[in-house]
Amino acid sequence: MDPRPVEQRELEALSRRERQRQLRGTFAGLAEIVVALVIGLFVGALVMDGAGYDWKLAYEGLLIGAFGDQWAIADTLASATPLILTGLVFGLSARAGYFNIGAQGQMIVGALAAVAVGAHVSAPPVMAVTLTFLAAALAGALWALPAALLKATRGVHEVISTIMFNWIAHYTALYMVFNVLNDPRSAERTVRVLPEARLGAIIPGADMTAAIFVAVGVALFMYWLLWHSPWGYEMRIAGLNPSALRYAGASPLWSVNLTFILAGIAAGIAGATQIIGRPPTYALYGDLSNVRNLGFDGIAVALIGRNHPLGIILAAIFIGAMGAGSRMMQIMAGVPLDMVRIVHGTVIIALAAPEVWSLLGKFLSRGRARREAASTAHSKTVQR
Repeated sequence: MDPRPVEQRELEALSRRERQRQLRGTFAGLAEIVVALVIGLFVGALVMDGAGYDWKLAYEGLLIGAFGDQWAIADTLASATPLILTGLVFGLSARAGYFNIGAQGQMIVGALAAVAVGAHVSAPPVMAVTLTFLAAALAGALWALPAALLKATRGVHEVISTIMFNWIAHYTALYMVFNVLNDPRSAERTVRVLPEARLGAIIPGADMTAAIFVAVGVALFMYWLLWHSPWGYEMRIAGLNPSALRYAGASPLWSVNLTFILAGIAAGIAGATQIIGRPPTYALYGDLSNVRNLGFDGIAVALIGRNHPLGIILAAIFIGAMGAGSRMMQIMAGVPLDMVRIVHGTVIIALAAPEVWSLLGKFLSRGRARREAASTAHSKTVQR
C-alpha cells in the first residue's frame, strides 16, 4: 500500500501523463519533419533527373559544400547566423498569435545603426562591439514599435503595417547609404566600421565569427522567456486565446508591445551581425545585398523550426547548409543556379508546409471564435 496521500499520487500521475504526452508530441513532430525532408529531397531528385542532371552527384556536392571540412562548416554557420535571429522574429510573434513579417525592415534599420555607431565609436573592442549591438537592437525595437501600437490601438493588421515599414526602411537605407553614410573612397557602400568594432573570424579564411554565439544566445534567451517566465506565458496565452488573457487580468496591449519589441531586438541584432560579424566588408552595400531577403528567409526558417527557438536554430543551420552547399552542386554536378534554387525551394516548401497548415488552422479557429463571441454578444443585446 502506497503511504503517500491520494492527492499527491494523483498529481504525480497527472504530471507523468503530461510528460508522456509531450514526449509523444516531440517524436511525432520529428517524424513529420523527417518525412517532409525525404519527400522534398525525392521531389528535388525527380526535378534534377528530369532535367538530365545526376541528382546523386548533386546531393553529394551539397553535403561536401556544407559539411566537407572546417571551412565548409564555418560557411554554413556564418550563413545560419542571421537566419536564426530573423527566424526568431516570425517564430516569437507566431507563438503570440501575430503574423509579424517586418524582420526585413527591422534588420535593415539595425544594420544602418550598426554602421552609424561602429564607424564612429572609439572605444576598447569589447565596449565598441557591445555598443554597436545595443544600437542595432534599439533601432530594430523602435522600428517594430509603431506596428505594435497600430495593432493594439487601431486594430491595423500587422501584415499590412510591417510590409509598409519594410519598404520605408528599404528606401531610407538607400538614401542613407548614398547620401549620409557613404564612403567617399568606395561609392557602392557605406563607410566601414572601425577595427575595434569588428568581430574577427574564428577560423582564418572563413566567414564565421563570434556572431554565431550571439545568435544562439538570443535564441536560448527567447526559449527561456517563452517557457520559463511569466511574460512568456502571457505571450503564449495571447496566441492561444486572447480572451483568456483578458480574463486573467493581463493586458493585451502589453503583450503585443513586448512581442514586437523583442522581435525587433532580434532583427536589429541580425542586421548588426551582417555588418560587424561578416568579413570582409564590414559595411552596408548600396544594393543592400548583404542583408537582402534575410528577413523573409527567416519566415521559412521559423516554419521549418515549428516556431520554437531551439527548432529555429536547427532549421537555420539546415538552410545555411543548403546555401553553402549550392556552389558544390554547381561545380560537381553541373547543376545551374536556377535549378539549384528550384531544388532548394522544393525542399523548403515540403518542410514548411505542415506548420503553415497548422498556423492557418489556428488563425481560422480564432476568427470563428471571435465571430461567435460577437454574435452571442449581439444576441444578448437584442434580447435586452
